[in-house]
Amino acid sequence: MRLAPHFSAIVISALGATASTLTPPVLPLIVRNPYLSTWLPSARDVPWGHWPSFYTGQEIGFGILAAVPASRVVYPLLGRPHDSLIPSGHDYNVSYATYKGAKYDASTTNLTYLIPAPSNNASLEALELVLSFLSPITPQSTLRQAIPAAYVSAYVTGAFDIDIYIDLNGLWVSGDRGSSIEWTYAQAESDGLKTWSFKRQSEEVFVEKQDRAEWGTLYFTAPADAQHECGTSALLRQRFSKTGALQNQVDPKFRSIMDEEPVFAYSKSFALSKSAHGSGTFSDSVTFTIAHLQDPVVQYASERGLTLMRPLWKSWFFSDAALIRYHYLDFGNALNLARNYSDQLAIDAFQSGSSNYEDIVALSARQVLGATSFSGTPDNPVLFLKEISSNGNCQTVDVIFPAFPFFLYTNPRWLAYLLEPLLEHQLSGQYPNKYSMHDLGAHFPNQTGHADGRDEYMPVEECGDMLIMGLALVNSLKYGLGYEPQSRWSALGTEEYDDGNRESAFPLTIFSWQDGVAGLDDRWGGSTKGIKQAEKWLRKSYRIWKQWTGYLVEYTLEPHNQLSTDDFAGWLALHSNLALKGIIGIKAMSELAEVVGEYEDAKYYMNVSSTYIKKWEEFAISRDGTHAKLAYNWYGSWTTLYSLFADAVLCFHPSITKKQSSLAESDPAIWQDQQPLQPGAVPSDRRPDDFIPHAVYTNQSAWYHIVMQRYGLPLDSRHLYTKSDWEFEAAAVAEESVRAEILDRVANWINDTTTDRPLTDLYDTEGDGGFPGVYFFARPVVGGHFSFLALERACGGKGQ
Repeated sequence: MRLAPHFSAIVISALGATASTLTPPVLPLIVRNPYLSTWLPSARDVPWGHWPSFYTGQEIGFGILAAVPASRVVYPLLGRPHDSLIPSGHDYNVSYATYKGAKYDASTTNLTYLIPAPSNNASLEALELVLSFLSPITPQSTLRQAIPAAYVSAYVTGAFDIDIYIDLNGLWVSGDRGSSIEWTYAQAESDGLKTWSFKRQSEEVFVEKQDRAEWGTLYFTAPADAQHECGTSALLRQRFSKTGALQNQVDPKFRSIMDEEPVFAYSKSFALSKSAHGSGTFSDSVTFTIAHLQDPVVQYASERGLTLMRPLWKSWFFSDAALIRYHYLDFGNALNLARNYSDQLAIDAFQSGSSNYEDIVALSARQVLGATSFSGTPDNPVLFLKEISSNGNCQTVDVIFPAFPFFLYTNPRWLAYLLEPLLEHQLSGQYPNKYSMHDLGAHFPNQTGHADGRDEYMPVEECGDMLIMGLALVNSLKYGLGYEPQSRWSALGTEEYDDGNRESAFPLTIFSWQDGVAGLDDRWGGSTKGIKQAEKWLRKSYRIWKQWTGYLVEYTLEPHNQLSTDDFAGWLALHSNLALKGIIGIKAMSELAEVVGEYEDAKYYMNVSSTYIKKWEEFAISRDGTHAKLAYNWYGSWTTLYSLFADAVLCFHPSITKKQSSLAESDPAIWQDQQPLQPGAVPSDRRPDDFIPHAVYTNQSAWYHIVMQRYGLPLDSRHLYTKSDWEFEAAAVAEESVRAEILDRVANWINDTTTDRPLTDLYDTEGDGGFPGVYFFARPVVGGHFSFLALERACGGKGQ
């Protein structure tokens, strides 16, 4: 795969995002991390009907106006800045554009408007104006993905003049409307870029209010030919409406966010009438950037003790100003890298499912990464995650787990960076229990661990999750000689491997250059490099993987009363799906052991898992053999058996994946100078067939059709609510007709749901498709929607 060629921003009129058809209740605008997360509420309505909001629903000052000087008419485009305007008067009139709707892809949301020609030129066609919000997803470049910043562009095409106005208020840097803020204005000498910066006057590091960070600086940048001004919101908006311009002034009076509401504004004029003279219409554009910079980003109980973690971008940019300038001038590269990903995702999703699936994964992508924050150093990069909306936990294992199909498809490297803080903390001995911890801290950004071991009690869940993700990560490193990489973007970049004394098996110390674009990642795994990375990663942490597997050997076959990832449903003993996950985890450990040459361990865990799966079939399957019970002793119950996805994505089910994942069965040439596993080291009774009988898959699939509801597949027989991440994992291994049925019903739910927050993963499958009394939204678990794609790329590209 080659990257798209570089294009000038001006000639790209709509930045892609032209084919979306589903109409969710909320759309992403600026979504980069847990604190730079701005959304368009009531997205089925006009964009000027409500202020944009933080993911919690709290309003944020983000207003955009357009003015036509020839008619002296002002048009609100985003937010409600027109509330500050006099509806009509001698100097201007307020009117409303024709809104043509929203389109979106994985990185972009575009809002399109038609603005009528002035009455003195009524024969002219309406001017098209597109507001484009780009939060680029760049699996080719972790450097760019680590930058907590996004782009806002206005594209105009027409034959008459138009002016654009945009402003932000202090709610970008605090959840407390009474917080006092301070600001500065700067203009770069080299290129004239203009930048507003503002922050709380008295910052509170690692403190949240209404889930908003109370520390960090917002940078708002415009080109040199924009006009700027800060001051009272109503005065600036009224001045622009009268004159079409701002006065390049800075209000010297620092104050609280809503005290004579200070806003930070730019305006830009487009003289299209002169440019278009004699040639019909002309196109032009302007781009602004919004960045929220924090240092530190979290506090983390690392092996060194409690550590204030710097943002990863600070390893390459030694000042805020350097980062802001790089990010602004990199717009063309960021755009093309993001389009490369979005376009390929659209192709893969359409081929895998339908145009509905294309829209669903596009809606999900920014939401996944919007819960994360890159940190660490190039020698040891890490990715921190917030469990958004459900409780705010840090690095929650059973939240990373449902999200991991996104990372497998997009960039497995980022999955490794998510797991690293959990591994380091537990290897350091700071967690007292023998099973895997649930999370790294009760509330983000305070990743201070649980030295008392009293985190949420999900021992089988978290052990199984970690082992499954561990093997999936190792498998993603294995490709070459006819075997496709787990992610299409893994094979880009240099094959060079920095095998020095690096802390991480996956450092970011080597960058690639392709098609004139610098700062690209090196190749992820593949051939000899892949096995070296896998061995280094596993040897460092092998004892903790073995410890967790030992716990599963003792407790997973008949799990005692405990929580699973679906903790909202309550405690449950003898949980069929949970037990299955643990058994798959033991099987996964048998293959992890092989990678590092622990052949006796491999044989033991293979035998245990083979014995347990036969017992599980006896315990978990209903008496008539048609489906799995919710719990072994709950007769008449049923459950969505989403753990089957783990069995398939780890290549344990050749009926779907066509091959098994054992290194012993790979082409020896792939490993070149690596020693193959010794003959006989792998148990001679390895089952060449499916680990879980295929009849379990087909029977579950048939059962799902029977119990399907209006908006999808309920989680189990206790309730009519569902979890969309598990729906997609279940659908990924179901028969094609059932898969299509689940997909179509989820698509209908997106169009109909009355939920009023960023995409929820927990909803009622009947009624109005609303929240079931538990309010989950904006959570990264929607990465599970990528299950079809992750499975199809698994096992050397032979997953389906």
